[in-house]
Amino acid sequence: MEALADFALTFVGQLQKPTLAFLLGGMLIAALGSKLVIPDAVYRFIVFMLLMRIGLAGGMEIRNAEPGDIFLPALIAVAVGCLIVILGRAVLPRLPGVKVEDGIATAGLFGAVSASTLAAAMVVLDEEGVVYEAWVPALYPFMDIPALVLAIVFAGIHQQRQSGAHKRVRIWPIVADSLRGSALSALLLGLLLGLFTRPESVFDSFYDPLFKGLLSVLMLIMGIEAYARLAELRRVAHWFALYAFVAPLVHGLLAFGLGTLAHYATGLSPGGVILLAVIASSNSDISGPPTLRAAIPAANPSAYIGSSTSIGTPMAIAVGIPLYLSLGHWVFGL
Repeated sequence: MEALADFALTFVGQLQKPTLAFLLGGMLIAALGSKLVIPDAVYRFIVFMLLMRIGLAGGMEIRNAEPGDIFLPALIAVAVGCLIVILGRAVLPRLPGVKVEDGIATAGLFGAVSASTLAAAMVVLDEEGVVYEAWVPALYPFMDIPALVLAIVFAGIHQQRQSGAHKRVRIWPIVADSLRGSALSALLLGLLLGLFTRPESVFDSFYDPLFKGLLSVLMLIMGIEAYARLAELRRVAHWFALYAFVAPLVHGLLAFGLGTLAHYATGLSPGGVILLAVIASSNSDISGPPTLRAAIPAANPSAYIGSSTSIGTPMAIAVGIPLYLSLGHWVFGL
C-alpha cells in the first residue's frame, strides 16, 4: 500500500513537470481541434539533437568506464528486446481478429526503443536528483536492433510457411538497414564521437543546454500525434489497444527485475535500473515504423503504429516513468 501511495504522489508530481505536461498539452489541443502543425523537418532536427546529446554523453562515459560494468546490462538489453518480441509473437496472433503479420510487427515495434521516451526519462531522473551512469542510454541499440531483426525474421518465416517456399531469411541486411536508420545513425555517431574524440566543449556549450527545451517541443509533437493516431486505432481490433495499454508496464517490470540483478551483480546504479526499465517499456517512434513498413509490407500500419503512438508511448511516459521511479524508491531506498 505504501508503494501504491508513493506511485500516486510521484504521478501527480510528474503531471506538473514539463515532460509530461507538454505531452498532455499536445493531446489536449489536438482534441480541441487546434490547427497547430509543427513541420516534420523541425521534428527530425529535434530528434537528431536529442540523440546526438545522448550519444555524446554515453560515449564520453564509456571512455572512462570499466568494460565489465557494461557487459551484463548490455546483455540484459539484448535479452529483454528479444523476449518482448517472443512474448508478443506468442500472444498477439492468438487474439480474435489479429492477423499474424500485424501481431509480429506490433511486437517488434514494442520491443524496439523510443528516443523520446528515453530522453524524457533522463530529464525526469535529473530533476529528481537520481544518479545514473551516462552510458546506460547507449544501451538503446542493444535492445532496439535485436527486437526489430527478430520480428522481421519471424515475419519472414511466417510468410515462407504461407507460400510453401523455403527461402532462407538473411539476417545481415536487416541489421545493416537498421544501423543506417536516422535514429540509430545519430545515436551511434554521437557515441563514437564521444568515445574517440574530445567533444566536451561543444557538448557543454551547445547540446546539453538545449536538451530540455528541445525535449519539451518533442513532447508537444508526440501528444498531437498520439491523439491523431487514436482514429486509426479504432479501425483495427481492440486487442491492440489493450496490448498497448498493458505491454509497456509488463516490459518495463521485466527489465526492472533483470536490472536489479545487474545492480547486485555489477553495481549498476538504481538510476540505471530505472532507465533500463523505461527503455524496455518504450516503443519505437522513429527507427521502427519505416523499418517494419519496408520489411513486413503485409502488416497494417494502423495496427502497430496506431497502438504504439496513441497508447503505448503515452503509457510509457505518463505511467511507466513514475511507476519505475516509485519502484526505485521502494526497492533501493532512493
